[in-house]
Amino acid sequence: MAIEQNEDQFSDLELVHRISTGNDRDAEAELFRRMAPRVRLYGLRHLRDQHAADDLTQQVLMTTIEALRAARLREPDKLVSFMLRTCRMTVLDIRRGAHRKQRLLEQFVAEQLVSVEPSSPSVDQEQLARCVQLLKERERTVIVMSFYDEKTAADLASFLRVSEGNVRVIRHRALHQLRQCLGGTA
Repeated sequence: MAIEQNEDQFSDLELVHRISTGNDRDAEAELFRRMAPRVRLYGLRHLRDQHAADDLTQQVLMTTIEALRAARLREPDKLVSFMLRTCRMTVLDIRRGAHRKQRLLEQFVAEQLVSVEPSSPSVDQEQLARCVQLLKERERTVIVMSFYDEKTAADLASFLRVSEGNVRVIRHRALHQLRQCLGGTA
């Protein structure tokens, strides 16, 4: 019994008060211990990716701690509700960003890759655009940014948060898939 009381010795309201009145690292650690599993579960359920759920957990907890430190929580007794709203809004932002990125890629891939090599009579431009659409998102991004935006492997590595060698491998494999899709004529 003493162990259970020790684990939850502070209510959510007390944690909010302790964090908002100063840099109480123990209260912040307790908040993390209590809430991180819930936020991660929410992320797994709604994002369906472990890494995205981990990122969501970190982002939501940092947002919450920053709000508590600045005493911006209007209703301190509703900490869990605040965190749930923060989870929802963050997931919506993630989805909106992914949707916007996908829409932009779809819009510009067909238009710009067709104009990459217009003088080549041996490449069916419409077939090339279809083949590019069949690539995975990351491969499409590397191809578009390499040949349309003329980005270097270093630029792409920074953008995609991978190594330069990984960018070159992705580009090489994507070009191989494009050649196969085009029937080996490219």
